[in-house]
Amino acid sequence: MASYDVIIIGSGPGGYVCAIRCAQLGLKTACVEGRDTLGGTCLNVGCIPSKALLHSSHMLHEAEHNFAAMGLKGKSPSVDWKQMLSYKDDVIGQNTKGIEFLFKKNKVDWLKGWGSIPEAGKVKVGDEVHEAKHIIIASGSEVSSLPGVEIDEKTVVSSTGALELKKVPNDMVVIGAGVIGLELGSVYSRLGANVTVIEFLDAVTPGMDAEIQKTFQRTLKKQGLKFVMGAAVQGVETKGGKATVTYKLRKDDSEHSVDADTVLVATGRRPYTDGLGLDKLGVEMSDRGQIKTDAHYKTSIDGIYAIGDCIDGPMLAHKAEDEGMACAEGLAGQKPHVNYDVIPGVIYTHPEVAAVGATEQQLKDAGRDYKVGKFSFMGNGRAKANFAGDGFVKILADKTTDRILGAHIIGPMAGDLIHEICVAMEFGAAAEDLARTCHAHPTYSEAVREAALACGDGAIHA
Repeated sequence: MASYDVIIIGSGPGGYVCAIRCAQLGLKTACVEGRDTLGGTCLNVGCIPSKALLHSSHMLHEAEHNFAAMGLKGKSPSVDWKQMLSYKDDVIGQNTKGIEFLFKKNKVDWLKGWGSIPEAGKVKVGDEVHEAKHIIIASGSEVSSLPGVEIDEKTVVSSTGALELKKVPNDMVVIGAGVIGLELGSVYSRLGANVTVIEFLDAVTPGMDAEIQKTFQRTLKKQGLKFVMGAAVQGVETKGGKATVTYKLRKDDSEHSVDADTVLVATGRRPYTDGLGLDKLGVEMSDRGQIKTDAHYKTSIDGIYAIGDCIDGPMLAHKAEDEGMACAEGLAGQKPHVNYDVIPGVIYTHPEVAAVGATEQQLKDAGRDYKVGKFSFMGNGRAKANFAGDGFVKILADKTTDRILGAHIIGPMAGDLIHEICVAMEFGAAAEDLARTCHAHPTYSEAVREAALACGDGAIHA
């Protein structure tokens, strides 16, 4: 029986970051992982492989639509799907091996197998039981489906199956217009599939800024995606490698159907805690299946903590990472803090979408007086040169103090541009602080400065 200061269950972004941070702070650390590779959902079947396919499909789009205009002429490339999947797998391998290297570098033990907690202070992996002063659950999340929809990972697939299709489908139906559905729908649309997105609500990407939602949907429609909004999926029938999706429109309760070669179920994720033995331990859970924790990530059982997708909050890799670091630092006697008001969200389509802080609707609901500074990428020299003029930057600031309350971007490199605003918000900056910061020319980031200027006397290039 091995004894540790900390054992983390799960090696996703929350778990592996937590493990490395614990080791850096002098704690004897082990991480339990049952997959053959480290990195959890994110590195193996989520964030990283999907970004590889998004990148390769975007390169195809550039070759087909923009190369000739730039004087790059020749035969358009054809899609070698098998090679594209091989490229994706190579990207996964580089990243997962990188985590394994970091574990060895920081002397984190990898306990290979699926873990359970027979009692506080003990973790069972296979037939072995290990002791730990502290146990941190970072077990992540799993795909959540709909009643009447059976995922077989062949014709009806989850995001995991969508990364391993045998071929690019002629017709694809995506159930759910959230981040995962729109990213993977965008991939297959660029590769030639006819993609129809069915969404229960009346707007894409629920919870995002309303203006971003409208612009984003309109942009994706121009790229060829079809949308059926306000529709409740009733079921999916499969026969002979084909599928028929039936749905009812909420506005008139009329029933419709659409046929597809592949159906992607992208209706969200739920906490994954199966097999941990939490019921027997008496760990308090929420009605949504999340592990309840206090402000220091401690569960209702002394010595057991939880972070990431299996607890409350947005299911984002970087949120889990921050919690992993904070939990580790707390165990080491430090006073960490995670600012949940400044956690950005990004959609990696083209154009990208990014947001941080409050939306206009949230500020209205709170009765907060605010002002809006907005700037279109069509006024940005770099964006125009790169066929990336679609979209805008919008900054929301307090009407009296000018303090930045939120920002919403749709446009080139939005996922990188948002972090300038995140840093500003962490320091309690005003829009004027951003506006008075020199930005290199020509860069996309100038659009952020222009939006900040628009919160005051006005943008220069608008």
